[in-house]
Formats: sequence, structure tokens, C-alpha cells
Amino acid sequence: MSEEVRLGRQTPTTAVIQPYEDSKSSDAILIYNGGNRQALHWQETLLTHILAVNDEGLWVHMKFGYSLPRRNGKSEILIMRALYGLIHGERVLYSAHRASTSHNAFEKIIERLCKCGYEEKEDFTVIRLYGREVITWGTDKNALEGIGCISFRTRSAKSGLGENFDTLLIDEAQEFTNDQESALKYVVTDSKNPQTLMCGTPPTAVSSGTVFMQFRKSVLTGDKDTDVGWAEWGVKSLSDTKDVDLWYETNPSLGTILSERTIRSELGNDKIDDNIQRLGLWLSYNQKSVITKNEWNEYCLSEKPILPPDYKLFYGVKFSKTGNTSLSLAVRIDNRVFIECVDCRPTRNGYAWMIPYLRSQHAKEIIIDGAGDQQILKSALIDADIDATIVLPTVANVIAANALFENKLFSDEICHMGQPSVVQAASNCEHRNIGSAGGFGYCALVEGIEMGILESISLAHWACCNWDEELEHQYIGY
Repeated sequence: MSEEVRLGRQTPTTAVIQPYEDSKSSDAILIYNGGNRQALHWQETLLTHILAVNDEGLWVHMKFGYSLPRRNGKSEILIMRALYGLIHGERVLYSAHRASTSHNAFEKIIERLCKCGYEEKEDFTVIRLYGREVITWGTDKNALEGIGCISFRTRSAKSGLGENFDTLLIDEAQEFTNDQESALKYVVTDSKNPQTLMCGTPPTAVSSGTVFMQFRKSVLTGDKDTDVGWAEWGVKSLSDTKDVDLWYETNPSLGTILSERTIRSELGNDKIDDNIQRLGLWLSYNQKSVITKNEWNEYCLSEKPILPPDYKLFYGVKFSKTGNTSLSLAVRIDNRVFIECVDCRPTRNGYAWMIPYLRSQHAKEIIIDGAGDQQILKSALIDADIDATIVLPTVANVIAANALFENKLFSDEICHMGQPSVVQAASNCEHRNIGSAGGFGYCALVEGIEMGILESISLAHWACCNWDEELEHQYIGY
């Protein structure tokens, strides 16, 4: 007696499905399976939700998104949906981030049609223009409702403008950007029964899209609660990627087209990336850094700046929840502010290492942020006879400092020497909410990067920009 094969979870770990009583999925599955393929159970279930119809025969889910870890066969559902639309007289737009992806879908659909017994030029016609391929259901005799077609496009800010479709399929949705959505979202508005599908993996550190993430959030929070659907397979928080049970919980095709051996061989040293790619983890923040490495390096000087004789130094100290203390400085040179990280050390090592820097006759202001340690450091600096003014910022001050820092950075009013630790922090940062009025601080996109470095720089920069020569140590707008 053969041992029963273990299969991945066949139902989503999280889903929002509108109520319905009927679906067109059986016809779509019959067409797909006729092409010498066999839809997997979870694919059939998901397609049933996608092709659900109401009493008027209209799609219950006008927009539907779904997310799975890689290599589970999620794009095959788009193939099934496209085939159904083609044969039933719909105008379908298949959109992908890469030309190779849309072209691969084009080739797959032709293959499925031929294996179903349909013949090119007899039952359908093809335009093989790479990046703009088209399959047209050729004659009235074999169309169930009209002459259908599938257009294949690589997404851009202008793709689809001025064209009309019934169905919009967004592959690689984690790369779907706002400007691309602006170009595509109106292509189905003239249809009497429009539908938009988005499928992909959770965004990674190099993903540029935000639409997929925003749509997911709006559906799961109930901001969009009608005519929309969502399904995903994934863990809720950072988990052990070597846990085989989690593989089966988050990969529905495990045991069929995906094996334990394959997963085991692909796991690397990046725990966060493995959680996203293999366990379907959605992180709570956008994975695209708010400051890119190229942007940060634009403001890098080729040699150390020459300071004027009367220069003034401004310091920022940040006590991080990671257990580290970062010290940074800022100094004005001509019309720009030069910033630099002095050092970052474990907080448990004490504060004595900072004293030689802060005792400088040029030091004017020291901003100290970090609940619990601010007052202790302030007392230590006073005991060390530090002459510089010591400021413990409010939440409002920190919010103002971070906003000013980005404003001045992108206005080319900040410069630096390209310290590796600072480059790493700046190019791997994301906003975190502070307060209730839209203020932000910084958090790291990648585990192990010390974001206190960037936050201490922001504080030092703020002190430098707000110093008033006449009032001395009093802040403009403090």
C-alpha cells in the first residue's frame, strides 16, 4: 500500500470573498484541462471565486488580488482566465512587468489552444510582435459570445492608454506602480462586465510597486468592502524558514509541482527575503527605500571639505531600541550642511567615548533622543563640564527634524563623505509613523542595519539648520 503524499494547504491562509451562488469556473477549468493540463485543486477553488457571478450574470469580484510564494503556479490562473475570456468573446489585456513574462504567457496560451485541438489561422490568428503580441479568436463560428482577443503588454506609464478591454490581468503585481495604474485602470471602464485580476508575491527590498500592497490593505481593513476579493498564502510574522510545516501551510503546490527538496535547496542566509519569497510574508512597510543608494551617493564629496575658521559643530545622539548609541555631527559649509557619523557603539559601554568629541570648543548644540537614556546622558555631560547647549527634543521636534532632513537632502543642500555605514542605513530605510498627524521616523528594511545612525544625523542636521546666530542656542520655531 503506497504512502499518502502530503500536500500543501489548499485554502488561503487569509481571504476576503464576497458571497455568491454561481460561478463560470467549470467551463474555464474544462477549457484549461483540455489542453493536456490538469488544474490543481487550490487553483480550481480560487478560480471559482474569481469567476463567481451574481443574478445578473456580472462578475461578483470586479477586482481580485491574490498572493503566493514563488513557483506555486499562480500565473496559471491568469492563463485559465485569459483562455476563458478569449473563447467567450472578451477583450483581454495581459500585463506583466517584464517582456519575457508576457511573452511566456503568450506562448503558453498558444500551446494550450493547440493541445485543445484548435488550429492557428483556422480557429485563431496571432500577431508575434515581441512585447505587443495579440491572439484573436478568429471567426464568429467558434466564439460563444463574440470575437475575443488577448493583447500582451509590458507595463509602462503609457501602456494601454486609449484602448478598451473587458478584462485586465496584472502579472508580477508586486512591481505594479502608481503611474502604471493611472495608465491602465481606465481601460476596462467602458466594458459592461469588467474585471481586473492582480497576482504576485509580497514585495521585496527591490520591488518598486505599491498598488498591490495598497489594494491588499484596503480589502483586508474593509476600506473596500464591495465588488472586491483577496486571497493569500503566507505567515503573519517573521518565522523560521526551516520549519517544514510552515512550507506546507504557505505553499499550496507543495507535494505536486513543488518539492521539499527544491525548497530546501533555495533557502539562503537572508531570513527576511526567504520569509517573503517562500513563506509569503507581507511586511508592514513598503520594501522600497525612501532614499535610494544612487540618490544618496549623488551628494557624496570627492574630498573632505575645508571648514571656515569660525565653524560650529552640531551633534545628534540617538539611543536605539537595538541597544546601540549613535553619535553624528553636522557643520555648515557655504550653502550646504556637511553631515557625518562619528561612531556607533553598544549603549552598555557607557558614554565616556563621546566626551572628547563633545568637549570641542566648536561644539554648539547637542540633541539627545531616546527615552530612558536622555536625562542620564545629559547629567553625564553636565558633570563633564560640556559647554555646548544640550537639548532633549519633543516628539514634534523629531518629526520636524526628519521632514527637514529629507527636504534639504533632495534640494541638494546636504553633503557627506560616503561612509559605508551611513550609505547602508540611508539606502535601506523606510518611514515609520510617529504621532497622529502624519509624522515619520525611520526603520530598517533589512535586519541588522542600525537606523540610529541615520536618525542621529537627522537630529544633528536639524540643530545646524535651526541655529540662530543672534539668539544663540535658541531654535527658530522651537
